[in-house]
This record gives sequence, structure tokens and C-alpha cells, in this order.
Amino acid sequence: MFPGANTDRARADYAIVGAPLDASTSFRPGTRFGPRRTREFSEQFDDYDHHTGQQFTDLAVYDHGDVGPTADTDEYLTFLEGTVDDLAEEGAVPLLLGGEHTVTVAAVRALDPDVFVCLDAHLDLRESYAGDTLSHATVTRHALASADRAVILGARTGSEAEWDRATAGDVTAVPPAEVPDWTPSLDDERAYLSVDIDAADPGFAPGTGTPEPFGLDPSTMHEVLRAVAPHAIGFDVVEVNDRDDGQAATLAAKLLRAFVFAHADG
Repeated sequence: MFPGANTDRARADYAIVGAPLDASTSFRPGTRFGPRRTREFSEQFDDYDHHTGQQFTDLAVYDHGDVGPTADTDEYLTFLEGTVDDLAEEGAVPLLLGGEHTVTVAAVRALDPDVFVCLDAHLDLRESYAGDTLSHATVTRHALASADRAVILGARTGSEAEWDRATAGDVTAVPPAEVPDWTPSLDDERAYLSVDIDAADPGFAPGTGTPEPFGLDPSTMHEVLRAVAPHAIGFDVVEVNDRDDGQAATLAAKLLRAFVFAHADG
């Protein structure tokens, strides 16, 4: 159980769902361990948040446990989508712990946001990768089948075709150097917020599948979360693996808590 997630399902305002999918990882595998490690490395944190004056244990967080993957990714995403939809219908804000970034597709399909906001080193706008249309490299393209537009914060790599796609009116790609000055323009839009931990510079979060240098620092990521969370109907943090000493999982756990604090305060 995620530490502090001590509420039962019937009373939950927030619902954590582990999604340990590790099917399309193209460099360093291990995202199947992401939910477990994120829970483990969250044990050290104080209950109190000085930014909002709240205690995490007071915020009605429920841990649903992990939804174990099947051999068929499409089948798995359909089942995960149903789980997210059920929790949202019951009044809880879904919080996914990945798992590879592909799990985001299930949550976005279930929640149907107006805008997809993503912290990510990669554009993830491919139609397929290595012949796989449900790859971690296709997530933003899939999200745009539900959302009206996408904002990718920290993007610094992609194929030529992806960069061309990112010039369309429904995509905004913000490079790392400009993220500290970015402010959300969401008005009444319903946002889904996704954090691929590789948005962070690998010096801060080396435990991820496709680390990419020249990334974001954790403080910038924290400020983005606090700005977007009040507008969000769902959240995930993904692509944490077991290839470091807990740096990526620690950051992921802290960002999930920051989202809950900011959302509840908003």
C-alpha cells in the first residue's frame, strides 16, 4: 500500500492504481517494478505538506493495488480503462503508477479530457514503433484521439516526423529551458496530467527506460504539477524502473503526493 493511502474505496477522493506493464520497453526494461518501488520509496516522507498546510493521511487516498498485465497489451489496456472508469464514476480522482507510459492510454480513454498535459523527454507522437502501435513511443498520438490538444513539457527528442507533427495546432511542445516560465492556460478545460519520469534529467532520475540528457530539474517539475493539478481529472507517473538506487522512484512518489496536495488545495 502507498504510505498514507489509508482510506477505503467507498470513501476515496483519490485512488492509486498500480499498472506494472513492461511490454514495449525499447532500451532498459524494468518498469514492471515501478509501482512497487514508488510505494517503497515513499515510506520516508513526512505526512505534512508545508506548501498547503495539509496532512496526506487526511486527504482520503485509497490504494487499489496493482492491475497485473496480461500477455495482450490491447486487452490489458481495455481492462485497465474499465478500472479507471469505475473509480472515476465512484467520485475518486484516478492516480496511475506505471509501468511503461503506454498505461496512460487507458486512463485517457476512460476520462476523456479536453487537454493532455505531459512532462516527457520524448514527443511520443509516432504512429508505431518497432511495428507496435501500442508502444510507449505512441502515447501522445493516442491521447490526441480523446483530448482536443496536447502540451508536452520538457520534450527534447523525437523523430523528424514527430517534430513535424508537433507543429500542428493541436500540439504544443515546450523545450526544457522554457518550462520554468510556462504557465498553464486551461480556463475551464479538463486536463489529464501525465509525468514520464524521463522528463527529469537522468542525473536526477536515472532509473528509467530511455534516459535523455539536458532535462528538467525536480523543482521545475514540482512547480508544473502544482500549477496543473487544480485543473486535472486524472494523473499518472510512469517509466520508473529498478535500474538505480531509488532516485527515480523517490521523485515519482514525491510528485504523486505533490499532485494530491495541490489538487486538494485547489
